[in-house]
Formats: sequence, structure tokens, C-alpha cells
Amino acid sequence: MDTQGPRTDSQPSRSAWFDALDPVLPAEMIGLWSGVGIPSGHPLDGVLENLQWFGKRFHPDLSADALLFQWKPGRLVPIDPALIPIRMAIRFAPFGRTFVARNWFSYMQRIFRARARTASFKLRMIDGKETAAMVYDRRPIVDYFRWLGDDELAGMMVVEGDERRYFFRLKKVDGRPRVDPLNEGATTP
Repeated sequence: MDTQGPRTDSQPSRSAWFDALDPVLPAEMIGLWSGVGIPSGHPLDGVLENLQWFGKRFHPDLSADALLFQWKPGRLVPIDPALIPIRMAIRFAPFGRTFVARNWFSYMQRIFRARARTASFKLRMIDGKETAAMVYDRRPIVDYFRWLGDDELAGMMVVEGDERRYFFRLKKVDGRPRVDPLNEGATTP
């Protein structure tokens, strides 16, 4: 199976590649996953990586930390997507790829930190197939997942009202994260 997808960053070819992958069940996703974007011509390509995005965490109660960022080496902070206007983030995405944005975001993480879980995951239909999907709380966003390999997933973020899709890959992290007692809400991988 081609886990890289097409050697292009066009939206139609990435969508066709994603659609050909095998579906995922929510129970198969429980745990900590590290992430990286997959180029697709989406305005957010490269933004999350620049801001030190780590990945996602899926909990046994089917809730999720939708956005985990690297705060300091070995420390993860869940960010509340409801505090970040998605349409504005897409519109100003070029700024999100700058050093200034990375520096600013590192200081703003305490403000954006999630105080509770920020999403739930369940089975959902997309393009005629049922697969695991993470539905963001208080945001019109759904991430759909498909298998790339035994411990790798492909993700496709869909923002309501925007036909463009943001693609990413997740790799399962061994072991369970531990809570950092010195920084409530932060964990170490």
C-alpha cells in the first residue's frame, strides 16, 4: 500500500488517495498519536508543524484532545480549538508559517490551553464509507481517519462550508503519557 499517497499536492488526488484507504474503528484509535501534515495545496500546509503541533490523544471514553502541541521538550499541552477562529486561521495561514507566529504561539499556549476535552470520536460516513471521525466541540470541524499501516493513520480535516481538505498522518506513540504534576494539563509523551 502506498502510505505516502500521490506525489502531488493537489486536493483531488489527495482526496482520491484517502478514499482508497481502509476505514478505522474508534476503539482502534485509543491512545497518543504524533502527527505531521501531508501536503495537499491546503492553506494550512506547514502551519501546524511550524507551531510545534505534536498530534492527538484519544481517550477510552471516546473523548479526545483534538490539538496537542509541544510546549517544552517532552511536555504536551492540549489546545482548545474553540479559542482559535478556524476561518481566520485559514485566511492568515501564510503568517502561521513564520518564526514570529511560532514565537507568539509558544507564549499564547497558556491562554489557548484546553480546560477539558475538546472533541469526541465516533463512526461517521464520508464519501459512502463509514470510518472513525473526530468531531470538534464548538467548532464546525470533523477529522476523518483511515489506516495507512498497523500503527499509522491518515487524517482528513473537513471544515464545514470549505471544500478544501487538510490532510495529515498520525503515528501511534508507544506507552501512555504521564501527567506533569508541575504544569496542570500538560503531559509528557
